[in-house]
This record gives sequence, structure tokens and C-alpha cells, in this order.
Amino acid sequence: MKLVTIILNKTECLEELLEEFSENKICGATIIDSKGMVQELIEHDHEDMYFLMSLRSLLTPTHKENKTIIMVAKDEDVERISRIVNDVTGGLDKPDTGILFTLPIDYVEGISL
Repeated sequence: MKLVTIILNKTECLEELLEEFSENKICGATIIDSKGMVQELIEHDHEDMYFLMSLRSLLTPTHKENKTIIMVAKDEDVERISRIVNDVTGGLDKPDTGILFTLPIDYVEGISL
């Protein structure tokens, strides 16, 4: 089993992404409002971060928040999840789209896969 984590910067894709998951019998995701480090630093305009602020045009994403989606998935479902995410978002290889990663799960209670 894997813990699949998707940090979705293109939040406008969230509804379509969840619909595609549902249509492909991928369920049980938890969605958390989240914010990146650069977003937080820029929002609070830290005095000691002037260098970062000078790079604002390069570093500031077009969004002010993102969505973090976590789910427990069977190993064999990870490739399908990745394909769906890339299809819906236009590709995680594009800037400011998001990231997807997995971690192994050794033990889980409360759900059945």
C-alpha cells in the first residue's frame, strides 16, 4: 500500500480531478487547504526576506493557496492515479501545476481496500 500525496496548485482542476477519481473507482481521498512556503513568506512580507521579495515575479505563483489531497492506495493503483492527475492538470511537468509523491504504508486500520 502507498500513501499518495498530491499538492495541487491548479486548484481549478480539483472538481474534475475528483470526478475522474470517482469514475475510476478511486475513493477515500482527504482534501486539505494548504499554502506553500513562498506564498506564506510573501504574504507576511518579512523584513529579512528582501532578497526573496526581489525575486517575487519569478517565485510568486499565480495562486494564493493549493489543495493537498492524500489517499491510501493499492500499489497497482498508483500509476492510474498519476495518469489521471496528469491528464486533468495538463501535466505535472508544467510549472506551477503541482506535485505527486508516494510513501510506503506498513499498517493501516479503519479502511478496506
